[in-house]
Amino acid sequence: MTGASPGTLPPDLLRPGYGEATLADVLPGAATALGVPVERGDLPADPLGLTESLGGARRVAVLLIDGLGADLLRAHSDLAPTLAAMTRPVGDLSAPCPSTTPVSLATLGTGLPPGSHGILGFVTDVPGEDRALNHVKWADDPDPDTWQARRTVFEQAVDAGVAVTAVGPYAYAGSGLTRAVYRGATYTGSVSHGDLTALVLAALGAAPRSLVYGYLPELDLTGHVRGVDSAAWRAQLTLIDRVVEQLVDGLPEDAALLVTADHGMLDVPKETRVDLDDHPELTDGVRLLAGEPRARYVHAEPGAAADVLDRWRTVLGECAWVASREEAVASGIFGPVDDALAPRIGDVVALARGSWALTATVQDPGPSRLVAYHGSLTATELAIPLLAARGAALG
Repeated sequence: MTGASPGTLPPDLLRPGYGEATLADVLPGAATALGVPVERGDLPADPLGLTESLGGARRVAVLLIDGLGADLLRAHSDLAPTLAAMTRPVGDLSAPCPSTTPVSLATLGTGLPPGSHGILGFVTDVPGEDRALNHVKWADDPDPDTWQARRTVFEQAVDAGVAVTAVGPYAYAGSGLTRAVYRGATYTGSVSHGDLTALVLAALGAAPRSLVYGYLPELDLTGHVRGVDSAAWRAQLTLIDRVVEQLVDGLPEDAALLVTADHGMLDVPKETRVDLDDHPELTDGVRLLAGEPRARYVHAEPGAAADVLDRWRTVLGECAWVASREEAVASGIFGPVDDALAPRIGDVVALARGSWALTATVQDPGPSRLVAYHGSLTATELAIPLLAARGAALG
């Protein structure tokens, strides 16, 4: 790995091109194709040109397959013939930063970069309260409507008269993350892959103009626990492809299906893991360790931020890009960051390079035991597919 000046993003880590070709552009484009006047501030409504490529569709389904990175799909296209045969309206898209599920789902739902919607990590500090928020274990504190206060694309579509449904696991109904990122959509809980397929197709056909979102988490979980280079992951991909096949076969004539993902992922061997708990100099002056193993936020004790930054840079070297909050914000990796949201980012940001992971077996034992990870800005973590299929009447 080549070095880089402190605070400068190294060449092996990439800045997402918000408003050009990222996950944030998918739902605004789909809604625009349905005639919704989408508001995204300074970002264009449909930079991907989905209005043209969806060919007059009156119903659009967007399926997000958690963990289906574009590199992984290309490497295993033989196991996913339906996905491999779908058209590609544009090239690969980019996940946001950090490349992790809560951030990506909020980016999809709002059509905005993380610095605008405020869900800036898997685990983040709650400023002024000396506690952390795990976004996948979130219920109602903080209030989802204020923690993520931006209007979603779903809300904008409902205002334009489009019937909007989100279909995902039954267990996620009513969670803080569901309320924050799918706000405006009618959430319908599914209990199986077959149930999700039936619910998505039923919702597509239930109104003359409809936007339906579906979410499948199992591929990502399988990768984390077993690794992406495992028989279990490959078997799960085969099952996911069957779900997509059923959706394509069941599309109404005037409907289109878009398939995308929230991030890629990679296996991390034991030899490229830095256990932060083995380095007391990395915890000295640290008030709160947040984030996850490939995207760490370090919140320092008052007055200690500069010393913490220096120590993290010295110890981690080229294992990670280590930057101050100000340097990370200035790099553009989060998009423009609202001043009120910036404290959710650590005083120090550490994004893993190569196949390194910054585990913490004492402070953060669960995530530290996983096999595969994501969260950083390598090409494999950022590259996600955008695939399309159209009903018979759309050609």
